[in-house]
Amino acid sequence: MGKSLHTFMISTKEKQSFTNLDGYLNEALSDSNVRDGIMVVYCPHTTGAITINENADPDVKTDLKFGLDETFPNKPDYIHMEGNSDGHMKSSVVGASETLIISDGRFILGTWQSVYFCEFDGPRERTIHVKIIEG
Repeated sequence: MGKSLHTFMISTKEKQSFTNLDGYLNEALSDSNVRDGIMVVYCPHTTGAITINENADPDVKTDLKFGLDETFPNKPDYIHMEGNSDGHMKSSVVGASETLIISDGRFILGTWQSVYFCEFDGPRERTIHVKIIEG
């Protein structure tokens, strides 16, 4: 068996963005030599998140940004001194991780799905951990 923990660095360019992780995840899976098991994708940042969503129409990411901003605007009434309370709320709602099923050496996603890192307080350098468990 190959390496089971992989760490990737991502540079984000905007305050809020969605970065496709599929290439990183395929690389980690290939390096692991695991044919069947699970893959956990984890973000150790309080203003970042991991999600699975559509990869075909870029307007989906635009709409997600709009919807999250409408739901969690950065209000001047927030008292958190860093001024990024909206990013903390978005991160908590979207979540810090996703778990994927690995079968026949591939992770299973729907036809239009991809895994994304969600940036809610960029631009920043971000770390993504991928743990692959055989079974």
